[in-house]
Amino acid sequence: MFDSLYSSGTTFPLIFLAMGISLLCGLLSAAIFSLKLRSSKGFFITVSLLPALVTATFSALNVLIKTDTTTAITTVSAVMVGLGLIRFRSAQGKAEEMLALFASVGIGAICGLGYLAFAAILAAAVPAIYFILASVPLFNNARLSKEKVLKITIPEDLEYGSAFGDVFGKYLKTHEQTGIKTTGMGSMFRLTYRIALKDPSEEKNFIDELRTKNGNLEISVMPYADDPREL
Repeated sequence: MFDSLYSSGTTFPLIFLAMGISLLCGLLSAAIFSLKLRSSKGFFITVSLLPALVTATFSALNVLIKTDTTTAITTVSAVMVGLGLIRFRSAQGKAEEMLALFASVGIGAICGLGYLAFAAILAAAVPAIYFILASVPLFNNARLSKEKVLKITIPEDLEYGSAFGDVFGKYLKTHEQTGIKTTGMGSMFRLTYRIALKDPSEEKNFIDELRTKNGNLEISVMPYADDPREL
């Protein structure tokens, strides 16, 4: 059951069989991940198809290794460097999304080496363990769940160092400025704070008072865990 598919010789029908099974493993893995991981449809399509692509690559290397060892070593090195240089040119991913992508690559690599039963177990086990861990209140950070990210856009002539002190003192338990950048061709600043409200039900009143300070420019309050800089 755990012998390599190619132990009796690598043939192209076996490669297509391995690709088909790895595609099913990818679909299984993506389906289980989707039960708890909130992401785009395109992401789960990627997780589904990636194992088959990696399987095709490793299966072709299996054929090459058995026909020309010297060329195979060079090709394997080139493939590994290429995989190391791959960058997904999209929004920065969450830790869970990176886990799903690495799982897909691992499933495809194991299928490509011919260990189909092991790949099938991995395709079910990794997302299932993720599902269990995501369902139970384990590793929850109570402090982070209460913190939020506040972003305020202000005109360039506003002295932001002391402009919001009274409002912050009235509504916030803690606050820390974590960033500042110019926007609107340098005519405005965007301030970023990590905050914790004294009373979450006062959030609207807090924002309304900030609007009177920043000239009714853009203000956003988001959960701290959704900060794109956080892994």
